[in-house]
Amino acid sequence: MRESVQAEVMMSFLVSEELSFRIPVELRYETCDPYAVRLTFHLPGDAPVTWAFGRELLIDGVGRPCGEGDVRVSPVEPESLGDVLIRLQVGSDQALFRSSTAPLVAFLDRTDKLVPLGQEGTLADFDAHLDEALDRILAEEQSAG
Repeated sequence: MRESVQAEVMMSFLVSEELSFRIPVELRYETCDPYAVRLTFHLPGDAPVTWAFGRELLIDGVGRPCGEGDVRVSPVEPESLGDVLIRLQVGSDQALFRSSTAPLVAFLDRTDKLVPLGQEGTLADFDAHLDEALDRILAEEQSAG
């Protein structure tokens, strides 16, 4: 059975030091992919853009700077739980978002009630989908090689 947790959070899209605007961001967590959260950004004039990354990265990033590479999450002020910065990067292009911590923590709390942190691997559906995906990848590699 597919279960999910969803929330809409208003975030500031920081274009530059002088320019930012508030946009709705959908947060989604699904038991069929229990290690990931998805953030869908609705930028004005563009089609929605979805990023998926580790739920644990978002959990850790609320309290301390986390992430390497394409996704980084960090509190604005490490001593307080006021706001969080989420930086997404592809090559030299990057987008920076600022969110209040409270709605992120509320969303993460709901994901933990659905699938407690550390219990992701106990979901039979996830293991079955992972096995199917690995079998398909191996078969494609063998037929190509």
